Amino acid sequence: MSKVTVLFHDGCFDGAASAALFSALYRERFDPAATFTYRGLAHGKGGPLDPSLFDGEVNAIVDFRYSISPKLDWYFDHHVSAFPNPGERETFDAANRERHFHDAQAKSCTRFIARVARERFGFTAVEKAPLAELIHWAEIIDGALFPDARTAVRLEEPALKLMLVIEANPGPGLLPELILEMQHKSLAELVALPRVAEALTPLYARHLQTVELVRARARCERGVVQYDTGDQELGAINKFISYDLFPEAAYSVSVSVGPGRSKVSVGSNPWAKQPRRHDLARLCEAYGGGGHPVVGAVSLPRGELPRARQIAREIADRLMA
Repeated sequence: MSKVTVLFHDGCFDGAASAALFSALYRERFDPAATFTYRGLAHGKGGPLDPSLFDGEVNAIVDFRYSISPKLDWYFDHHVSAFPNPGERETFDAANRERHFHDAQAKSCTRFIARVARERFGFTAVEKAPLAELIHWAEIIDGALFPDARTAVRLEEPALKLMLVIEANPGPGLLPELILEMQHKSLAELVALPRVAEALTPLYARHLQTVELVRARARCERGVVQYDTGDQELGAINKFISYDLFPEAAYSVSVSVGPGRSKVSVGSNPWAKQPRRHDLARLCEAYGGGGHPVVGAVSLPRGELPRARQIAREIADRLMA
């Protein structure tokens, strides 16, 4: 019986779903008696990951940047900013390619894991409920494949309600509990779980209030929506509100605060008529953040809100130039 530590992108539907899918794969194909510990990671200043994180007999990273630690056994990611530190790309290239996987073209890490699991390890459970539903929605959510911004903001589907809870990450231990439940429950069943349902009611009410707050504060200049909610403890904010309010916008840049951190969020409008001209992951990497070409973020300590605001202004200026 192996003790497996899974490090995943915290406060992210795709991160939690990736952790669940990897766990299901590992349990079925490698160790049915394995036990799992889950730890969420946030994009910070971009330095090497703390070696003490790798405390399992088996250690995995999903949906997050790489580590050169010799204790890293499994790796799955799809961020273009997966290798920000010297030596990481070279170490990955020389690693055991039967255990370390990266595809920057994948829209979600969850579907990427599903593809590898099926093709490399014959894990056909990815084609059946409940994992198939989880994979489907992770692809839509992380790839911003909604039919329109209004769908992404109204949050009527069970998956989107669950996304709201995961992004808010309320209360200790909830995401590890959800990751375990995701492996054998439907999304509707997950939303009905007492801890999720209890968290969802105030979160949805706050979401509606946040929509109105962003409506009052956001402005669109030269195709870039900007707003700042750093004076309020709102936590995660639905990144599609900007494009529901300003369909003509190409990008959005916002500042927010959450437990222990200030955050700059940068996004591009999936429904914009003009082509995207900037790689947002690269813009965020310059400040120690990361992400994808279409969406990125920079996280700073809570006390560095003025610095976060400065970074947001600089990035917005780049996007408007």
